[in-house]
Amino acid sequence: MYLTLVRFHLAAPMSLEEATRRFTSSAPKYLGLPGLVRKHYVRSDDGMAVGGVYVWENRAAAEACYAGEWRDRVRALYGVEPEILWFDSPVGVDNLAGELL
Repeated sequence: MYLTLVRFHLAAPMSLEEATRRFTSSAPKYLGLPGLVRKHYVRSDDGMAVGGVYVWENRAAAEACYAGEWRDRVRALYGVEPEILWFDSPVGVDNLAGELL
Protein backbone atom coordinates (compact mmCIF):
# COMPACT_ATOMS: atom_id res chain seq x y z
CA MET A 1 0.00 0.00 0.00
CA TYR A 2 0.96 3.59 -0.46
CA LEU A 3 -0.24 6.66 1.45
CA THR A 4 -0.29 10.34 0.58
CA LEU A 5 -1.14 13.34 2.67
CA VAL A 6 -2.34 16.27 0.59
CA ARG A 7 -2.49 19.61 2.38
CA PHE A 8 -3.59 23.11 1.42
CA HIS A 9 -2.34 25.99 3.58
CA LEU A 10 -5.10 28.61 3.40
CA ALA A 11 -4.81 32.40 3.62
CA ALA A 12 -7.96 32.58 5.78
CA PRO A 13 -9.62 29.94 7.96
CA MET A 14 -12.28 27.68 6.46
CA SER A 15 -15.24 26.87 8.70
CA LEU A 16 -16.21 23.26 9.33
CA GLU A 17 -19.50 23.91 7.51
CA GLU A 18 -17.71 25.26 4.41
CA ALA A 19 -15.20 22.41 4.47
CA THR A 20 -18.01 19.87 4.70
CA ARG A 21 -19.80 21.50 1.74
CA ARG A 22 -16.66 21.50 -0.43
CA PHE A 23 -15.65 17.98 0.54
CA THR A 24 -19.14 16.62 -0.12
CA SER A 25 -19.19 18.21 -3.58
CA SER A 26 -15.83 16.71 -4.60
CA ALA A 27 -16.13 13.27 -2.97
CA PRO A 28 -18.07 11.59 -5.83
CA LYS A 29 -15.13 12.26 -8.19
CA TYR A 30 -13.07 9.74 -6.19
CA LEU A 31 -15.54 6.84 -6.33
CA GLY A 32 -14.10 4.15 -8.58
CA LEU A 33 -10.82 6.05 -9.12
CA PRO A 34 -8.25 3.49 -10.32
CA GLY A 35 -5.83 2.49 -7.59
CA LEU A 36 -7.52 4.47 -4.79
CA VAL A 37 -8.35 2.28 -1.79
CA ARG A 38 -9.64 4.97 0.57
CA LYS A 39 -9.69 8.72 1.07
CA HIS A 40 -10.40 10.75 4.20
CA TYR A 41 -10.89 14.51 3.99
CA VAL A 42 -9.27 16.56 6.75
CA ARG A 43 -9.47 20.07 8.21
CA SER A 44 -7.19 21.44 10.92
CA ASP A 45 -8.82 22.62 14.14
CA ASP A 46 -8.08 26.26 13.29
CA GLY A 47 -9.38 25.90 9.71
CA MET A 48 -6.10 27.14 8.22
CA ALA A 49 -5.31 23.84 6.50
CA VAL A 50 -7.48 21.35 4.64
CA GLY A 51 -6.70 18.31 2.55
CA GLY A 52 -6.93 14.57 2.40
CA VAL A 53 -5.29 11.35 3.46
CA TYR A 54 -5.28 8.83 0.61
CA VAL A 55 -4.51 5.12 0.67
CA TRP A 56 -3.40 3.81 -2.72
CA GLU A 57 -2.62 0.40 -4.16
CA ASN A 58 0.77 1.78 -5.26
CA ARG A 59 2.67 5.02 -5.92
CA ALA A 60 2.04 4.88 -9.67
CA ALA A 61 -1.73 5.16 -9.08
CA ALA A 62 -1.19 8.20 -6.83
CA GLU A 63 1.09 9.87 -9.35
CA ALA A 64 -1.44 9.27 -12.14
CA CYS A 65 -4.17 10.94 -10.08
CA TYR A 66 -2.14 13.98 -9.09
CA ALA A 67 -1.01 14.79 -12.63
CA GLY A 68 -2.79 17.26 -14.91
CA GLU A 69 -6.50 17.88 -14.35
CA TRP A 70 -6.55 17.04 -10.63
CA ARG A 71 -3.96 19.68 -9.78
CA ASP A 72 -5.79 22.35 -11.81
CA ARG A 73 -9.14 21.46 -10.21
CA VAL A 74 -7.94 21.54 -6.60
CA ARG A 75 -5.91 24.70 -7.17
CA ALA A 76 -9.09 26.38 -8.42
CA LEU A 77 -11.13 25.01 -5.50
CA TYR A 78 -8.72 26.07 -2.72
CA GLY A 79 -6.81 28.94 -4.33
CA VAL A 80 -3.36 27.55 -3.45
CA GLU A 81 -0.93 24.87 -4.60
CA PRO A 82 -1.29 21.52 -2.85
CA GLU A 83 1.52 20.13 -0.73
CA ILE A 84 1.81 16.37 -1.23
CA LEU A 85 3.68 14.16 1.22
CA TRP A 86 4.48 10.59 0.05
CA PHE A 87 4.72 7.49 2.28
CA ASP A 88 5.19 3.75 1.91
CA SER A 89 2.63 1.99 4.10
CA PRO A 90 3.86 -1.58 4.57
CA VAL A 91 1.54 -2.43 7.49
CA GLY A 92 -1.96 -1.29 8.43
CA VAL A 93 -4.59 -2.04 11.06
CA ASP A 94 -8.27 -2.19 10.08
CA ASN A 95 -10.38 -2.32 13.26
CA LEU A 96 -13.66 -2.32 11.33
CA ALA A 97 -12.69 -5.51 9.49
CA GLY A 98 -10.69 -6.80 12.47
CA GLU A 99 -7.57 -7.48 10.45
CA LEU A 100 -3.99 -6.47 9.87
CA LEU A 101 -3.15 -5.32 6.38
